[in-house]
Amino acid sequence: MIKSGQAGIITVISVTAIVMVAFMNSYDVPPGLRIVFLLASAIFVLAFIHTDIALIILILSMLLSPELPVGEASDRAVVLRMDDIFLMVVFLGWLAKMAVNKEVGLLRVTPLNRPVLVYIFICLISTGLGIMWGGSDYRKSFLYLLKYFEYFLLFFMVSNIIKDIRQVKIFLFFMILTSFFVSVYAWKLHFSGVTRVAAPFDGIVGGEANTLAGYLLLMMGVIIGLIIYSGRLLYRVLLSGLLCFMVPPFLFTLSRGGWLGFIPMYISMIILTRKARYVLLAFLAVIIVSSPVLMPDFVRQRIASTFVSGKEYSVFGRRVIFEKSAAARIDTWKETMEKWYKRPILGYGAAGAGFIDSQYARVLGETGLAGFMVFLWLMAAIFKAGTRTLNIMEDDWTRGLATGFTAAFAGLLFHAFSASTFIIIRIMEPFWFLTAMVVMLPEVTGKDMTAVCPSAGNILMRRVI
Repeated sequence: MIKSGQAGIITVISVTAIVMVAFMNSYDVPPGLRIVFLLASAIFVLAFIHTDIALIILILSMLLSPELPVGEASDRAVVLRMDDIFLMVVFLGWLAKMAVNKEVGLLRVTPLNRPVLVYIFICLISTGLGIMWGGSDYRKSFLYLLKYFEYFLLFFMVSNIIKDIRQVKIFLFFMILTSFFVSVYAWKLHFSGVTRVAAPFDGIVGGEANTLAGYLLLMMGVIIGLIIYSGRLLYRVLLSGLLCFMVPPFLFTLSRGGWLGFIPMYISMIILTRKARYVLLAFLAVIIVSSPVLMPDFVRQRIASTFVSGKEYSVFGRRVIFEKSAAARIDTWKETMEKWYKRPILGYGAAGAGFIDSQYARVLGETGLAGFMVFLWLMAAIFKAGTRTLNIMEDDWTRGLATGFTAAFAGLLFHAFSASTFIIIRIMEPFWFLTAMVVMLPEVTGKDMTAVCPSAGNILMRRVI
């Protein structure tokens, strides 16, 4: 239902959109940009009227939207994805709705607000200094800062919008549905003869296979958590079937970083849950025993290739050979440390330390020791929020979501050694969306014990110990 105050704004937006389309027709603007503008206008109106539906569209676009080249900064092409645009449009539509309806509170109180805001402040200071010192391209730095901060905007927006458990279940359904579509696409690529599969619009040959591995790692963790705590046999069967359908695409990525991340994810699942701990341990034992027979040849070859021909290093006095991509990541750390010694406190700013394909090295190079410590604080706060929700919640569904998310987060922390995981849009949009849902579960279900029991914080880590 459109309120009287909203009708006037919608009319103004519609007329403005028509005028802009006429203007673009007059100046021969490419058809693709016209379509993007019309879609953005429609989503803005939708976010203004019914934000939940706009967020569902955003969820579907996270992995299923194309990218648009918008120019170049320094020596690299600059691209925007449709979900980048949709996210900003949904955020602006939500802000307009809040202003018209006179809703108060842009930032809902969460355990992550403080570390997020401090990290944003550190990024701004380090980037500003980097530009002043002449080590950063201001255009490139601005675009990267925009990318860093849009994930936090998504978290703040979703955490404010969620009011009840029904919303969480609807959003999660569409996130799982999206993972199914992505897996179908990966299967299609595999059968078409592609060596390493990637997400849609990430390239046909090679693409961003490590990105797809990180995304599937996140979603598989959530699905495993839901399977463990599912109270209905039908749901358990459907989710188990989806999990089995997703595992081969995860292997098809040939991402050693993704495979490495699966190990701590699975171990974390065993530690966090009591309901199926022995089942998970038994399943792990079966995998270990049967892996020499069941493991596909391409997986064995990929793992073995890590230590075949390549670059030689000395590790504790022993000669170790790493192939090209693994050696490149080691060299990245060496180069980053050499740069970091020159600016140890605040680093070089966003994109100022060059291309770094490791999250921790990137944070250290761009924001220095100050930013690195705040980043670790933020990661610890996310883990603590996940275990807090797990300890507080009583029903199985919410405990399954909290368990799966927290275990998947542990896996992503290891994936981040081989990729800039926490700035990759294909991984971070669903991650921060899930983070907001998990963080807000105690409040929207009335189980937030910290308001009535200040000592509840003492039991947050009980399940992990």
